[in-house]
Parts: sequence; C-alpha cells; structure tokens
Amino acid sequence: MNIRTVLMTISLALSIVIGLALSRQNAGNAGASGSNPADGAKLVVGLSLDTLKEERWQGDRDRFVAECNKLGVDVKVEDANSDDSAQNKQVEALISLGVNVIVIVPHDGTAMAQAVEKANKAGIPVIAYDRLIKNCDLDLYLSFDNVRVGELQARYLLDHLPTPNKGRIVRIYGAPTDNNAKLFKEGQDNILKPLIDKGDITVVHEDWAENWKPENGKKITNAAITALNGKFDGILASNDGTAGGAVQSLIEAGLGGKILVTGQDAELAACQRIVAGTQTMTIYKPLKTLAAGAAEAAVTLAKHRPLIARQSVNNGRKDKGDVPAILFDVIAVDRDNMCKTVISDGFQKRDDVYSGIPEDKRPKCP
Repeated sequence: MNIRTVLMTISLALSIVIGLALSRQNAGNAGASGSNPADGAKLVVGLSLDTLKEERWQGDRDRFVAECNKLGVDVKVEDANSDDSAQNKQVEALISLGVNVIVIVPHDGTAMAQAVEKANKAGIPVIAYDRLIKNCDLDLYLSFDNVRVGELQARYLLDHLPTPNKGRIVRIYGAPTDNNAKLFKEGQDNILKPLIDKGDITVVHEDWAENWKPENGKKITNAAITALNGKFDGILASNDGTAGGAVQSLIEAGLGGKILVTGQDAELAACQRIVAGTQTMTIYKPLKTLAAGAAEAAVTLAKHRPLIARQSVNNGRKDKGDVPAILFDVIAVDRDNMCKTVISDGFQKRDDVYSGIPEDKRPKCP
C-alpha cells in the first residue's frame, strides 16, 4: 500500500480533524510568519533535525526533501548537532524566514516545547517527526509504533535465548532526552516484566546511552563484561548505533557472535553485522513511508487544508487533549528475512549488505 492510499484510508477513518493551521492564521497573525499560500508564493517547509551524524537521519532528510520536491515544495534544512539551544534558535530562524510549516526531529522532546509555542503564535503549523515533543500544542505527530518496536525486540531476544524465555540479559536503553527511548523501554517491559517477576529472566546490568552514541553502548557493555565476567546471554540494545558499540566490546572480549544482540533502524553496518553473525536482529522501519507521509502531511497543513488522523498520543499538554498522530508499523529483521524486507524494499543494497560474504555464499535476493 503506497502512502497516498494510506492517507486516503486515514481520511476515511474520520477520527481527529487537524484544522489548527487554518484556525491559528485566522486567529490574528495575518501577515506574520505563517503567510497564506494563496498569494502565489511557493511553499517552503522548515525541517529541523536533531543531528545528521547518523546514517538514519541523513536518509530521512534526503527522503523527506525528495518527497517535498515532488510535491512542488522547497525545504529549508537545519541541523542542530544535538544541541537544544541551537535547535531552538534554528526553529526561531525558520519562523522569521516565514516558512509555511515546520517539521521537527527534536533532540530533547521537552526542550523543544518553547519553540513550538513560538511557531503557534506565528500561525505556523508544527509536525513532530518520529520523536514526540512534550507539553505543547502540536498539530501532528508522525512516527512508527515505538512501543511495538520495543515489544518486537524483547520478544525476539526471548525466543532466541539458549533456553527460550530464560536467561541473564543486559539492557542498553537509548538517550534519556528522547521520548522514543522511553517508549522502546515501555514496549520491552511489556514483554519482559512477567518473566522477570517469575525469576525466569534476570536483568544483570542496565544503563542509558546518552545521545545514542555507540561509544556509550560500548562503555555499558564493557562494564557488564567486567562485572559479570561475560556471564550473560543477551544484550537488549535499543538501536543499531548502541548495538554496534556493544558488538565491538564483545569482539574485543572474545565474545563476538556468542551473545545475542538486538538493534533498530536497519542501518547498513548493522545489516552487515547480522549477516556476519555478530548482531542478531534489527528493527526495520519503512522510512520511505514515513518521509512520504510527513511530506504529504506538511504540504496539506501548509495549504491550510484539513487533515484527518485516526490515532492520537498523549504528549502531556494540559487542557488540550491528545495530539493527533499517524503511526506506521515496523518489522523484525534477522539473517533469514533480510532479503525479503530491507533489501527487497530497496532500503539497503544486496551487494552492500553482503560485501563481507563470499559471492557463492550470498543468498539470491529478489
């Protein structure tokens, strides 16, 4: 199902109408930053990114810009380099430029609320992309089902332990500033808690990886190996970056490929580790779908047209109700279904994924 069909289906659901863009402009900011596109000027979307250091976000930027361009819209991209102050200033600059809508991937979902409120006052709609922005009046939240991500990670790990549903595990959470990291943990807890309560699963070490940095994933794994002499069965890492750090630590300790390691994002390096046997699985998010959906939603809101979403998410805002949301599904990926998912979708290329594998031992992917 393509994104246009998805959005048409959502429209037919008739749940939550997003008319805030139009109402805000009519409320009294005529001539302000949120200019009326009916004046013939080309629409401009502001895209504020937490960081471009990771492969994941470089891909999101490129896909989103390409989709907006297809719709005849320009995009002004800002990269905050994981700096809250810089990101707030960049959003303020986008407001001053008079962009028609702002799409934000926040570094800190709480710190960005101030910038969202400034956009509200200027009559500019705001979309939170992939990561929720807390305690503010958002027009729309587009992401994947992040609780489901955590559930799939935990379920896969439990199913593949030497003795299924029993063992000792290390947990590497994401950045404490990222609301998604908490949602991943929530999903993992949904699956793990009953077994932890029974004593079948023991969490022998756990910590948060600041800014999702691989080196922090490695540091956490080093601490676990030192404290436990490597006596654990799996590492529940919340993304591929921290999984990469964990795998490096395991390799250096002579444990590479001997301990289960989860991940998320289907990054090329992670896919290569999976086919090589040092990482066990990842979560594939169809980012083309997310980027296309965000571009279409951004253009719809920029034109002050109503958009309908059938889901909602509580972002803590008071007396406003939940934030309208569109959440896409995700897929657990391992060595067995790599070809049928990540590669067949064109997300990664077969020759890149299997670059370290002799040609005669590579599967014939579609």
